[in-house]
Amino acid sequence: MASKPSDTLSTVSYDGQDYQVVKEGLAEILHLKNAPSTKEKAKSQSVFYNPIQQFNRDLSVLAIRAFGEDLATIRKLRKEKRSHKQAHGGQRGKKRKRDVVDDSRAELGETEANQSGVGLDVTSDAPLGTLETSDVTPQIEVEIKGEDSAGQDANPIPTGPKSNANGHESKPTFRILDALSATGLRALRYAKEIPMASSITANDLSSAATGSIKLNVQHNGVEDIVKPTTGDARAHMYNSASSPAHADQRLYQVIDLDPYGTAAPFFDAAIQALADGGLLCVTCTDAGVFASAGYLEKTFSQYGGLPFKGPQSHEGGLRLILHAIATFAARYGIAIEPLLSLSIDFYARLFIRIKKSPAQVKFLAGKTMVVYNCDAGCGSWTTQFLSQTKEKQAKNGDPFYKFSLAQAPSANQQCDHCGFRTHLSGPMWGGPLHNPWYIQKILDMLPSLDKDIYGTIPRIEGMLTLARDETILDLPVSDSPNSESPNSADIQQPFPSLPVSTKVHHPFFLIPSQLASVIHCISPSDAGMRGALLHLGYRTTRSHTKPGSIVTDAPWDVIWEIMREHARQKAPVKEGSIKPATAGWAIMAKSRERREINLAKSALAKVANGEFKNVEDLKKDVESILYRLGKPDVEASNGGPSNLDTSKLVIDFDEDLGKERNVKKMVRYQVNPRPDWGPMNKASG
Repeated sequence: MASKPSDTLSTVSYDGQDYQVVKEGLAEILHLKNAPSTKEKAKSQSVFYNPIQQFNRDLSVLAIRAFGEDLATIRKLRKEKRSHKQAHGGQRGKKRKRDVVDDSRAELGETEANQSGVGLDVTSDAPLGTLETSDVTPQIEVEIKGEDSAGQDANPIPTGPKSNANGHESKPTFRILDALSATGLRALRYAKEIPMASSITANDLSSAATGSIKLNVQHNGVEDIVKPTTGDARAHMYNSASSPAHADQRLYQVIDLDPYGTAAPFFDAAIQALADGGLLCVTCTDAGVFASAGYLEKTFSQYGGLPFKGPQSHEGGLRLILHAIATFAARYGIAIEPLLSLSIDFYARLFIRIKKSPAQVKFLAGKTMVVYNCDAGCGSWTTQFLSQTKEKQAKNGDPFYKFSLAQAPSANQQCDHCGFRTHLSGPMWGGPLHNPWYIQKILDMLPSLDKDIYGTIPRIEGMLTLARDETILDLPVSDSPNSESPNSADIQQPFPSLPVSTKVHHPFFLIPSQLASVIHCISPSDAGMRGALLHLGYRTTRSHTKPGSIVTDAPWDVIWEIMREHARQKAPVKEGSIKPATAGWAIMAKSRERREINLAKSALAKVANGEFKNVEDLKKDVESILYRLGKPDVEASNGGPSNLDTSKLVIDFDEDLGKERNVKKMVRYQVNPRPDWGPMNKASG
């Protein structure tokens, strides 16, 4: 779905050298004419220009634009708040926590305040990046900096447009760092396609690369916005964080990390160089590390956790990367909010908002989990969060959170379903991967975009729609992240955040064909599997990481009962196809017919062993068994907690119920458009 450079490339000359022009988006980069042609470069997997990454760059432009527009809205609300205070004589000193909550709800509206849970505090007078953000829920202590004794702001940086020496209005501060810029294509596109960008730094360690960036900047006519620098990206970011200049001049609103391989060495420096409430964009192309158990020692050294083995490994990789970033940030009292986390082709791409909020950092342990994974057996898993977070009520009725140790372990050494040994994965991020309202904000942009500039729009729409729908299981049943979400219609309000305490109780997905392979039967259709789950009262959606996937809040004992019923009703298992001591053998041993036989055998064994003291005890036991054997299915519950007798669930593979209705046709899963689809060779010195 990527647009291809023109076969007939235009030519320009600079300082006696002829260059071919490669265009992507609104930007152009120059390629020496005496170098190999673009087609030869593609065959040799050159790193000069990789069309495979156009999707990454298109998505990044739109994601940063959505973030920038939201930031402008927040600044506008803060400016209006300041003007209102000045018009009414102003307020000095610290505001009470209850006043902050009431005022923020008045600004955002009761609905948005309730949905956001914990979000940016638009009641503060300071612009983003100069003061601590705070929470709009009353259970978390916050501090709002007031005005000094002279009636001036403690941090007097203007939030609106500033005037330069000529009296012309300049852009509000919106600084972007392209930390590993290479040819500078990403920085050039940001300069030409993100209108709110006031300054973009294109940094690279190679002086040859920065020389190329300077030439490309000159060719694109963006010298006033893009500033090339040469040096180690970490040193540059640490210098920005420790510079004596004011935060408005030294910190960045957006930092983009797109290295060849892992971005882990840059996490610490990037977090410190970001302004409060800033956006961290991360690409990691080392999927062989974060999404594979082949180098688990490397995975742990890079990301501080062990990988997930199985088809869900790429989502596990996303959670490992988020865990690494969250733990680095927590050291400085900074909390993270994943806005969009995607597994794309051979790499991971994440967009994360950071907030200076020690109060929110307290929730990190409760959103960090380890996973007991039956990868060698049936493929089921059990999660274990590192701590408990419980909402309580004070005597005056105010809510607050209590943090305590979690009970462990949450799973046995052997899998409860097949008896195989489980393996440990994590620790990893156990909170939501996406913010549905942020995703919807990007989706709302797509109809107005020029498809000649953004050649990957169909794929962006498909993947982001899947990602948005994944969050259905993170939200209360009454909420739905669809086109009716709060911000899709009203751009005058910031998009809300999910409550800071939100954790994911049903991570990862299942694939019906892989479940069927465990018990050696024909796979149920996706619609049939979803219909059975929906009929029992569980929710389902898809995962963006894998075709044919189903994400559900049904427990594993219900899922395996559905598969056993599928084998009984629809696809009987051939005799002898399941071998003893296999995962499938253990799972099918728990079938409804097998349970009934075991009950009868148990009763007979008790009679044979003389365990009954009298005839009345024998009569009661036999009647109990007969009742359980003859109890009709219609009296059983169609849903509910997993501790119910699953053998009495009414399972109906209703394909009509499971069909996705009124679904727009879109490119949900990318098909590789050409051979050797990958990251290309690493650039040499």
